Amino acid sequence: MRLPPDFENKFRNLMNPAEFDEFITALNGSRTAGLRLNSLKADLREWQRISPFETRPVPWSGYGFYIDDDSRPGTHPYYHAGLYYIQEPSAMLPAEVLNAGPEDRVLDLCAAPGGKTVALAASMRNRGFLLANDINPKRIKALVKNIELCGITNTVVTNESPSRLSLFYDGFFSKILLDVPCSGEGMFRKDPDAVKSWSKYKSEELQGLQREIFDQAYRMLSPGGTMVYSTCTFSPEENEQNIAYFLKTYPDLYLIDIPKNFGIEPGRPDWADGNPEILKTARLWPHRVEGEGHFVALLGRYGEFTPDERCHKSGEPLKSFEEFCDRVLTRKPEGIYFVDRSHLNIIPPGFIHNEKLRIVKTGLYLGEEVYRKFEPSQAFAMALDWDDVKRKKGFSPDDPDLIRYLKGETLFVEGEKGYIMVGIENYPAGWGKIDNHQMKNLYPKGWRKAR
Repeated sequence: MRLPPDFENKFRNLMNPAEFDEFITALNGSRTAGLRLNSLKADLREWQRISPFETRPVPWSGYGFYIDDDSRPGTHPYYHAGLYYIQEPSAMLPAEVLNAGPEDRVLDLCAAPGGKTVALAASMRNRGFLLANDINPKRIKALVKNIELCGITNTVVTNESPSRLSLFYDGFFSKILLDVPCSGEGMFRKDPDAVKSWSKYKSEELQGLQREIFDQAYRMLSPGGTMVYSTCTFSPEENEQNIAYFLKTYPDLYLIDIPKNFGIEPGRPDWADGNPEILKTARLWPHRVEGEGHFVALLGRYGEFTPDERCHKSGEPLKSFEEFCDRVLTRKPEGIYFVDRSHLNIIPPGFIHNEKLRIVKTGLYLGEEVYRKFEPSQAFAMALDWDDVKRKKGFSPDDPDLIRYLKGETLFVEGEKGYIMVGIENYPAGWGKIDNHQMKNLYPKGWRKAR
């Protein structure tokens, strides 16, 4: 890899010669690849039994695994069942450190494409309220797809600027994940374009943007709450120097120590203002850990967390939906029902619908009533357990009919007329609709395997 000369010169001046040589050698080595098991779909014992890949645990992630870079997990049917999310191992640490739980109100402020969002939702066991936001409308589609693919039900997706979002959620969230836009130096081995574009994104300029975003995140953090600030860059300007600035600017913020295990190193106070508190932050270097690189800081806010009493009263489910549940499911889903014209959602507790916000996804989208008949959504299919469904047909991962289904083709299936769940073994994959010995394929076009 041909690294930018300015990048090399910068770190040659920051590091001692031996460490600098190790750092540059690592950046010219092979990249690491990983996946994170979706604990909402399968547990570790089950994964050990069915895993089609050679894997090794990522030591700082309870559900993370290293995989061979050429194993192509995105092409396996288990990916289409939402059993795992493909994620670089270093990037698994921020969500682990935040440690969101079922009773939390959580914000993922710069969420796309969704790797940290789905990790947070799994940590919350699909309970509580998770708001995933991204300012970039082009990245929202990937965020929504990944949330739906993983069967996430407790998440609202917005497409807002942090400053506008803070107008509606002042002091609201108990936990915030702030993985800010950065110069992306930790992407060098993974993405050659990150090397080419490095000179365009000056750390000093990004530092200002990061501080502006942090200002708004701080406004939305409740007293007694915690926030993770993270980047995938090695730059002190975007890491230690920002943390030093935040501690000086906000007297009610303090750092919480992140354990330094498995080669994870502390942040470097001498690269900022010398504040020894910065030793509580964490750096993942590619020459110290098996990963591409990350910086993580865990900040607490003094005060006492006060639960918000806002709630949305449940509406009446559509009659056609109840009829669908009686025919196809073993039970009707529980939750707060929200009807928007002919569309039906289940929304997380604590969320109040506001038309002034650009809301892209309102909790779990169940489906739509068309001519008094309920048409279930793909998101609904992925959020169900196999035992929740009466009418279903499972295929083995290597069954040619399953591959045809994932490509969007019509299958010949015997059965009663109407909706049927298609599964990969006993993991839901999507809907079909039987009529006259044929099953109309309802697998979404944007999700289909390439022909």
